[in-house]
Amino acid sequence: MLISVIIVCICICFFIFKLQPRRPKNFPPGPLALPVVGNVLQLSLSDPLKGFDKLRSHYGDVYSIFIGSRPTVILNGFKAIKEAIVTKGSDFAGRPQKIYINDVINGKGVMFVDYGANWKEHRRFAVITLRNFGMGKTSMEDIIHGEIQYILKTLENSIGTTISPQVMFHNAASNIICQVLFNTRYEYDDDFIKVVVRCLTENTKHANGAWAMLYDSIPMIRNLPLPFKDAFTNYKTMWTFINNLVTEHLKNRVPGEPRDFVDCYMDELEKKGGDSTFSHEQLIHFTIDLHNAGTDTASNTLLTGFLYLMCYPDVQERCQQEIDQALEGKSQASFEDRHNMPYVQAMIHEVQRIANIVPLSVFHNTTKDTEVMGFTIPNGTMIIENLTSVLNEEGKWKFPHDFNPENFLNEQGEFVKQEAFMPFSAGPRMCPGEALARMELFLIMVTLLRKYKFIWPEDAGKPDLTLVYGITMTTQPYRMRVQVRAIQ
Repeated sequence: MLISVIIVCICICFFIFKLQPRRPKNFPPGPLALPVVGNVLQLSLSDPLKGFDKLRSHYGDVYSIFIGSRPTVILNGFKAIKEAIVTKGSDFAGRPQKIYINDVINGKGVMFVDYGANWKEHRRFAVITLRNFGMGKTSMEDIIHGEIQYILKTLENSIGTTISPQVMFHNAASNIICQVLFNTRYEYDDDFIKVVVRCLTENTKHANGAWAMLYDSIPMIRNLPLPFKDAFTNYKTMWTFINNLVTEHLKNRVPGEPRDFVDCYMDELEKKGGDSTFSHEQLIHFTIDLHNAGTDTASNTLLTGFLYLMCYPDVQERCQQEIDQALEGKSQASFEDRHNMPYVQAMIHEVQRIANIVPLSVFHNTTKDTEVMGFTIPNGTMIIENLTSVLNEEGKWKFPHDFNPENFLNEQGEFVKQEAFMPFSAGPRMCPGEALARMELFLIMVTLLRKYKFIWPEDAGKPDLTLVYGITMTTQPYRMRVQVRAIQ
């Protein structure tokens, strides 16, 4: 009997030894991994950032973990991330496949597809088309200012009480990108707004959360009716809404006379014929990508911004003084006015730094055998760039752990964009909508600050600045009191 037990134990140990993931030669160091699950249980599934920081303190700026059996390199700090995604950008420009988020979207669109002809063709089209439709130009300003009027109306109706701004900012951001994509805006109680924004919000919480980690680590559970299935249902709902919208929209299309992004795509599809990666199905996934990216990041940045402005009334007041002076005699702000508002620009950039909206960026994959910081990284290795480690890196900021617009001002009070400021990531996979986001944040924040004072409600207790982790970070739910400014 004893011999049998010993033999069984030896077999189990041998089995574990054989299944234990192993690092290739000169691969970044990291903790020992368990068979099947890898290092997932060593991370806080509700907030992996804490686990990543702990491992960084032990292994350095470049280390590795296993998500299931998949070797994954975590990049920390400006030097390592810049070398990988900027200096050797094409080497690190892939996207990992057969993981949760890719399965949800069926490998389509542009944001999560792998480096190759499909991605290159669609990204090039997106950058050119968005630029031609006024990204950084007056026509885009008109769209944003038009939507701002609905924000102002919502705030005006809240005078004398308090308002929860989450839905308002999400709806406004959704409408701005919808007008770019479909030349259409929706009332805030419309089913499109309510359902699509709800599905988007829920999926961003799922994407880098505990169930996504388990889905990626243990393939055998993927067909079970577990909570990660919700994201698949939500995506199908978004697909149906967008597909119906595009199909109806195209009935009134005039070829060669584009009204919006969708029309431009169809013109390009017909011009290219079958010799391209363009298709009606790809268009639907593409517009969902752009809508989701344009909605969630902008709205959550605005939520963080106004939360901090209420908590730092001196910063809010200084911004309002600068806005009043710069816009004296003008009916509304233009994006060009930012050059006369160095402190406001600094405040908005500081909000983006603190908001840390996409803390782990979107996961990358190596496209060839390469190196980073002296380590050998084989082709097909998943890469996670910890942008949090750059946005609060010691030595890169005057006040790395505090909210302070002085992080973006020089000794003369002039605005200076810091090299370590990369909330939109960097390199070939940098967010193509950066210009729209910058204009949107500036015009909305300046217009609202010019008209209103934002106050933390006296009966709301102490503000909670702890951000909620997800593929995009967001604030805890909060309410605010809005007061019309006496002097404007």
